[in-house]
Amino acid sequence: MVEIPANKRLTRAGLWRWRRSPLRRRSDIVEAWVLLLASVLAVLGGVLAGLVTGVAADRSFDEQRAERHEVVAGVVKGTQGSDGKATDRVAADDGRAWATVRWTAADGTVHTARAKVASGTAAGARVTLWVDSKGTPATQPLEPAEALLEASLLGALASVATGGLVWAGAIGARGYLNRRRMAQWDAEWQRIDTWWGPKTG
Repeated sequence: MVEIPANKRLTRAGLWRWRRSPLRRRSDIVEAWVLLLASVLAVLGGVLAGLVTGVAADRSFDEQRAERHEVVAGVVKGTQGSDGKATDRVAADDGRAWATVRWTAADGTVHTARAKVASGTAAGARVTLWVDSKGTPATQPLEPAEALLEASLLGALASVATGGLVWAGAIGARGYLNRRRMAQWDAEWQRIDTWWGPKTG
């Protein structure tokens, strides 16, 4: 087995920028620090963003479950007329349509609103719907297991997005440093060409 020299191992690992060398430029040191900080921020920032997003989403789902409740409402104006034809366009995704419903809250106040019910529901029918603390029709809150899964997915997405943004910034900084190095090399070559003699071409 052939042993790889230490300097080649450093080059392959991308650690040559940390080694003292007369050929190392200041931009190499800056690039090394940029990559190091980007690695740390991508990991720690991604984990932190994921945790904060997951906890906030789970708390929001808990609040929805706490404030939303079911009520039984009467359909005032159904989704079909006296001729049996639909009065509202049926949603293509769930086969439901809008209807005017009315119900009495626990405090005795009467609420009237528009809510989605099964297509073909006639006036006078009784339907169950979810409402929030203000008495506004709302979607059914997620079950605890579903909320945990959704919060976890949102946290993972936030973590990946944060890490990606950090690395995008690091790649942009590295590209700027590369362009600056190329410009410096070009200036150095022009000076060397002037020292050696008249420019060719």
